[in-house]
Parts: sequence; C-alpha cells; structure tokens
Amino acid sequence: MKIEAQWMRGGTSKCWVFEAEHLQAGGTSLDVLLPRLFGSPDPRQIDGVGGATSTTSKAVILHRPVSGDVDVEYTFAQVGVEEAAVDWGSNCGNGSAVVGLYAIEKGWVLPNGDVTRIVTRNTNTNQIIVQRVATPAGALASVPDARMPGVPFPGYAVGLGFQDPAGRTTGALLPTGAATDTLTAGGTRWTVSMVDAGAPVVIVNAEELGLDPARYDSWRAGVELQLDTLEQIRRQAAVRMGLVRTTAEAARAIPKLAIVAAPAQADPGCDANVMMLSMGKPHPALAITGSIALTLAASTPGTVLNSITGSEPRSILRLRTPAGVIETWSEERDGSLLVGVDRTARTIATTTLHLPELLGSAVEPSFASAAQ
Repeated sequence: MKIEAQWMRGGTSKCWVFEAEHLQAGGTSLDVLLPRLFGSPDPRQIDGVGGATSTTSKAVILHRPVSGDVDVEYTFAQVGVEEAAVDWGSNCGNGSAVVGLYAIEKGWVLPNGDVTRIVTRNTNTNQIIVQRVATPAGALASVPDARMPGVPFPGYAVGLGFQDPAGRTTGALLPTGAATDTLTAGGTRWTVSMVDAGAPVVIVNAEELGLDPARYDSWRAGVELQLDTLEQIRRQAAVRMGLVRTTAEAARAIPKLAIVAAPAQADPGCDANVMMLSMGKPHPALAITGSIALTLAASTPGTVLNSITGSEPRSILRLRTPAGVIETWSEERDGSLLVGVDRTARTIATTTLHLPELLGSAVEPSFASAAQ
C-alpha cells in the first residue's frame, strides 16, 4: 500500500497531512491504518512516521467541502504513541495552522492581496477557523521569515481566528453552569474552573499544587510529581463537563488541563503563567485550542484565571509558557467574535508512505463517520 502525504510543522507541533481520498483508497479503517502508519504501539514509533511524542504524533486530514461558505474542511487525529489508538475527540490548534498553507501550496485557494483569508471548518468540533496567511504581493514568500516562541526556525505567518468558539464541544462556555467547581482527588479538595472554548479545559491554580508563582522555571519538576493526581482531576472534570459517563471512559486528549498563576511582580511582560498537560505530560509550549479556552476564561468573572488577570476588558492576553510568551487576541468581525493566536507553519517534506502488509478491518462507510 502506498499513500501520498505531506509532513508539515504547524506552530509547535509536527503533523502528517493527508487528503481524505488518499486514505480512503486503502479500504482500511483509519483507527487501524493511522497507528500502523505512525508505528504505534511503540514508545519509539520506530517502524512508522510518528515522532514518539504527543506533539509529533498527529495527523491532519483535508477535504474539499461541498458548500461554498468554507474553503477547506479538515479532521484532526491524535495518534497514540504507546497504544494503537486514535483520539478524534478534539482539534489541535497548532496542527490547524498547516491547513491554510497547504491549501495555498496545492492551489485549492488562490492568494489574494498581502494577506489571504482561508475559511476552514474543523470537523471534530464543527468549529469555523478563519486563517490569515501572509502572501505579500499576492504570493507566498520564496523564503519564509516569520518567527514565534518555541520554534528555532522561521515559517510562514498564519493567524488563526476561532469564530464564536464557546461551547463547541459541550454546548456551553461553562459546562457545569458555574465559574468554579470543587473536585476531590488524591484526598484533597481542589477548586477548578471548567471551560469549553476551542477545546474543553479544566483550570487549576498552581498555588493549590504547592507551586511557587515566582519560580515558574521550577514548575515542571513539581508537576511531574503530581501527574497521577492531576489525571484524577482531569478525568473527574470529563464527567462533570458531560464528556463521558465515568472517569474510566475519559479520553486522553480532552479535557485538557491547565495550571495557572499570577506572574512574578518583576515580570510585566505577561498576564499569567501557564503550564498545560498534553496526553498526561507537561506540554512543551501551549495547546492552541487550550489557549482559546484560557482567553475566554480570563474574561469570565469568577473563574480561577479571571481571579488572576482581573476583569478589565482586554483585546490581547499574554500567557507565559515553557516556550516563551504567547499572545492571544480577540476581535469582533461581521457580528461574530473571533478569538485567535498567531502561529507559523511550513512544509518539511512531500512523500509517499509505504505500508507493506495488508491491514484488516473494513473502512467505514464514509470518511465523516470514521472521524467521529
């Protein structure tokens, strides 16, 4: 079996990009096909194209939409590393940054002016994301030169604006109806905020975990000692948010968990310190879908993050992450709220993936149903 694919970096993630029709041609369920292509289950993914971490074991599958109001539809797949499983339950904001660039490079969308707008729809969440790709003089630059925290080399500038992102997964910005809730894990009661925007996120105050807000660089060691407790909190939040019936059923990818605290007094360059978990481990930067949830949480009275940032309206939120400060922005456009962040993206390789064996498990009747 041979499958055409493109390897791309989007933000602080790497993903394999496929056109839906190329995956369908193999006649195999994507829940079987993708783990085998990526080399899972194997912590090294040695016999596949996965990168052996959650941020490099991702797939983005593109469709040409039927309706004219959207330029590109895409489905995100988080491929397990140590398990042969695919999580379809959420979107990836960093991975989303490749979609508009791919569409321009492949001629699906023609550049228009210095900034080309590509309207995309993520099928995992039914979220509209308006992408703004830099196309100076009506074309992609011959050499990309945009930079961002957490990536040592430049790429093409891509802005991601999530249109009216609140409640896309659960139906409400505050799925429990409350700005804060109390959960019990590890024999301790925790005050958390559960927010759904971009992706469902449960927010925990760093000080409740015994982390010093003034020593952000020391957080990772303290967080890694409490991963079991944080996983209990995350799974309980999954039930409270209505994502699953029992904690055992909670997906690995959602809800995401964010640890937040006020910045040190000597650090005027950010509004909050944040460390997010990804697939059970500290994220090297920040999940972009999670940053959208944090942005709305910051402006929602009573949430854990709002108690840190204050209720003053702001168009830009600055979040310190392990990779540096990431800025999110909010704006009204055509009667809709866009909440976004600027990323960079670039194509690393275009190739053909080889899969020698014939896999079992018949493909789903339609691609859309396979991605649910």
